[in-house]
Amino acid sequence: VQLQASGGGLVQAGGSLRLSCAASELTVSKYDMGWFRQRQGPGMERAFVARITKDFGTTDYDDSVEGRFTISRDNAKNTVYLQMSRLQPEDTAVYFCAAREGRSASFGYWGQGTLVTVSS
Repeated sequence: VQLQASGGGLVQAGGSLRLSCAASELTVSKYDMGWFRQRQGPGMERAFVARITKDFGTTDYDDSVEGRFTISRDNAKNTVYLQMSRLQPEDTAVYFCAAREGRSASFGYWGQGTLVTVSS
């Protein structure tokens, strides 16, 4: 299984970016897909950002990104996206996509991460 995240980069505060997560040997419509981020610095842990469920495409967001970020998927391209708008410096982090088999499972499949840097 491969989850290839891309789309990170440097953007000014208030700007937008779209991250992509292309899956191989995994069908994104058959898994819950999620985005997580890890800010840089000692002790920083990977934190939940957004997820989309396999069954109904239900979406869920961390409070810090609600209303600014949108997770979606394109089944034909087998790709999940994270549209990020009104970016702030505190959104600076490495963003990872992940997959889990269902609600009762943990996110066990992870991509390599893509760096998003938001300048003030």
